[in-house]
Amino acid sequence: MNSQKNRIEEIKANGYQLDFANVFNIAFENYKKIALYAGSLILIFSVIIFAIVAVVIISFFGIAALAKMMNPENITTQLESGNFKLIYMSMGVLFSCLISPLAAGLIKMAYCAERDEEFHVSTIFEYYKAPYFKELFIAVLLISSVTSGLAIVLEYAGVPLIGSLINLVISFFTLLTIPLIIFADLKAVDAISSSFTLVLKQPLVLLGLIVVAGIASMVGFIGCCIGIFFTIPFTYSMYYALYSEIVGFDSQNEFLEVKDPKY
Repeated sequence: MNSQKNRIEEIKANGYQLDFANVFNIAFENYKKIALYAGSLILIFSVIIFAIVAVVIISFFGIAALAKMMNPENITTQLESGNFKLIYMSMGVLFSCLISPLAAGLIKMAYCAERDEEFHVSTIFEYYKAPYFKELFIAVLLISSVTSGLAIVLEYAGVPLIGSLINLVISFFTLLTIPLIIFADLKAVDAISSSFTLVLKQPLVLLGLIVVAGIASMVGFIGCCIGIFFTIPFTYSMYYALYSEIVGFDSQNEFLEVKDPKY
């Protein structure tokens, strides 16, 4: 068992202290180092993904059919369709699973930034390798399926607001899942359950930090909305700072490279 796993078990038994200002400062300092690079990558990949989706839709439906589908009246009808909601949910879950290693890569960038180590485009793709991709995919699949499923059920029950609130709560308690997978080598289910346990030890401080990170990320909408691509990395820098302050790392830099799958 590595030191992170030992530390996690100690925290589960004894809890931990977390200083709001210190975590914020760590997140902000690392963010300043990765903002431009990470933001540029997010922007480029977003454009590429949008282009791919547009090409696929046009290939299947054609431009005329797509224009008809984009008619406001047709969009409203589609949104009210049960089949459309199910397809939309499924596609959303799959998309979240496929891009989860990118989120892990952004967190790894923050790790490198704190140590003044170089990071490259390859850093954001590091966790598409085994064994991390499988665990990240499974973890996000489980979380997204539960939240999306609850949202649809509660919407049909006539209480969509409760569904949205539950989704936010689940997202909050699973915020450490990705760092626990890539830094502590936990399996998907263990990472999710451990994230719940760790967050429950200091929920108010963590909630305050996540709210601040969310507000900071949304600042990018002010003025030219393209700025959001350069403020989003602050959220991932915060995830790294939280893991670093809660669990920590060995004195030896054992996470400089993705480990061999036979770990």
